[in-house]
Amino acid sequence: MDEPLISKIALSLIPGIGGVLARNLIAYVGNVEGIVKEPKKSLLKIPGIGEVNADRIINSNVLARAEKELAFIEKNNISAHFFLDENYPRRLLNCADGPILFYSKGHVNFNETKMVSIVGTRNATDYGKNLCDELIKNLAERNHHTVIVSGLAYGIDIQAHKSALKYNLPTIAVFGHGLDLVYPSLHKTIALQMVENGALVSDFPSETKIDPPNFIRRNRIIAGLTDATIVVESGQKGGSLVTADIAASYNRDVYAFPGNVGAAYSKGCNKLIKRNVAALIEGIDDLEYLMGWEKTRKKPVGIQQSLFVNLSDEENSIIDLLKQNNRMFIDQICSESKLPMSKVSGILMNLEFKNIVIALPGKMYKLK
Repeated sequence: MDEPLISKIALSLIPGIGGVLARNLIAYVGNVEGIVKEPKKSLLKIPGIGEVNADRIINSNVLARAEKELAFIEKNNISAHFFLDENYPRRLLNCADGPILFYSKGHVNFNETKMVSIVGTRNATDYGKNLCDELIKNLAERNHHTVIVSGLAYGIDIQAHKSALKYNLPTIAVFGHGLDLVYPSLHKTIALQMVENGALVSDFPSETKIDPPNFIRRNRIIAGLTDATIVVESGQKGGSLVTADIAASYNRDVYAFPGNVGAAYSKGCNKLIKRNVAALIEGIDDLEYLMGWEKTRKKPVGIQQSLFVNLSDEENSIIDLLKQNNRMFIDQICSESKLPMSKVSGILMNLEFKNIVIALPGKMYKLK
């Protein structure tokens, strides 16, 4: 269906109109463009519309807002994916509450053969971060070209994105706001790198305010884009458990790493396993077996080997400091290296990507 993009954006902006009602509207009206021009009397004949939705369609004045959004995405090289278009991900088509339209910035195949979402607590422990990193490392080493999907939040989410970038796997971040900002702003550097090998995704228009319920709503896209959702670490409540339940409702696979009994950020994973919502996994072997992925030989040459060469003088100086002190707080590194905080933060992030430095709790760092 080749319809003007502005009409598709306008339809997605009408409050209360989801995928089911959108399909009904298009089927009865005959096209997307005519929906906002349809008289109320005709709209009321469409199943599921009713007085409230008919008034929303007539009085929403979405065309002006859609025109503004169209200008924004064109200016910023953002793609729009309408649920009736060929570029809409096939996995999302099978989700009853999938977005009518979503936006993406970057370069990724949304229909890649292997796609998994990795989610977990914002208060990740070293145990959880290491599990996440090791799993993604093994996916890369065993030549599983897997797209890693998460939500760019603190903790397990950002670890999943960092590890995917580190091991050269494409990664997608799903936002709970428009693509005009990155939240949390601390992760902006990571987001910019993801555009080169992955994508930033949102079904919210630009200028959407940061609102906690929106982050719960975006979880359906994290679950819907993939064949499996993996929960690495989670408290007894949290967004990752919501994502797992959504994935299960889509008949997608759900997996969870077990944790110590009584540990705060193991309770959620253990709960998912006890409820039979998630299958227990301990690593790549379990994931390969449960997903039916063929085992492949590990690459003979380490993935990160090439990244250890050509370090800058400043990178080498910080490495020397860490060799001498075993582990250091970031402010100690700034003091001894006589470099500003902004410079040191960037260098440490690069060294982390190069698999040379490990970030510890409390802004402490050590050599790997």
